[in-house]
Amino acid sequence: MKNLKHLLILGLLLHAGYSSAQAIPEEGRQTVDDILFLADVFAAPAASSAAYQATAGWFTSARALEEWKVDISLHGNALFVPKSKQEFSLNNSDFNVLRIGGGSNGALIPTAFGKKSDVYYEGNIDGNDFQFDAIDGIDKEVVFYPFPQISLGLPYGTEVAVRALPEMSVSGSRFSSYGAAIKHNFSQYFRFNDEEDLQVAGIISYNLFDLKYNEFDPLVLDYAFNGTSTNLITARIIDVSADMWMFKGVASKRYENFEIFGALGVVSSNFEYELGGSGALLGYANEELKTIGGNETQFKGDIGFNLLFDRFKISTMATAGNYFNINMGLHFILN
Repeated sequence: MKNLKHLLILGLLLHAGYSSAQAIPEEGRQTVDDILFLADVFAAPAASSAAYQATAGWFTSARALEEWKVDISLHGNALFVPKSKQEFSLNNSDFNVLRIGGGSNGALIPTAFGKKSDVYYEGNIDGNDFQFDAIDGIDKEVVFYPFPQISLGLPYGTEVAVRALPEMSVSGSRFSSYGAAIKHNFSQYFRFNDEEDLQVAGIISYNLFDLKYNEFDPLVLDYAFNGTSTNLITARIIDVSADMWMFKGVASKRYENFEIFGALGVVSSNFEYELGGSGALLGYANEELKTIGGNETQFKGDIGFNLLFDRFKISTMATAGNYFNINMGLHFILN
């Protein structure tokens, strides 16, 4: 991701070079729009995948824990990134001012999950030619991370859960996740509600997920004007943050020490991007990056099974949608 500096330098120089005139010319504004488009294409898959990473493992059964019982669990999560989310097909017609370098009309460029690229862009503003490289991805087809969770059984077939993963480093990035969920069993209101009867429940969760990329060399940009040098920006971190609401219906069926479960529902996500660092134009850069963030609603389906023992159980859940996610958990049940 070191090549991100070329993209950012261009955008900031456009602002700094024309700030004295209190306006950016039309082709300058169009170039900024092109840069924001490239940044959106690059970062959007990472933001979208957070809905799978942050909401996995909230449930393993439609039956609620018995009143005041506690489930302490440790989960391992693996997100599988499809090829379509690792690269993006780009054409010159997608731009206002920029063009793909080397005379090409189209190219495949990496997203945040993609590989390194030799693609570059070129353009012209006020008769001045410029060019910069495409942003390199982190080259990850599978993204792993662990998290702990605690669930508590409440009266009336209700269960609450919380999770907290303080910031930890994995493969040159840092991430954290926090959340809470509440599940209510509906089968209790019907005639057939024995241990091995089909169980039905609903669950709502709220998650905060933060991912900081710090694999690239710090960007240090100074601007000299009339003999005075000013630090415009020193960027060290790219921060992708998201908050998500999950709404799902859950069904499960137990067969002695084996239980299967499935769920369908939606996740509504709100995400934004931010640069960490310092400099006179850091605030401006982050204001521009806010235009990239947005809202997204995704439909998700889950299927899984539990192996049940006296004091613990092992859970496995697979989630399918725009991504494929596997979650495995080791649960200790306390009275």
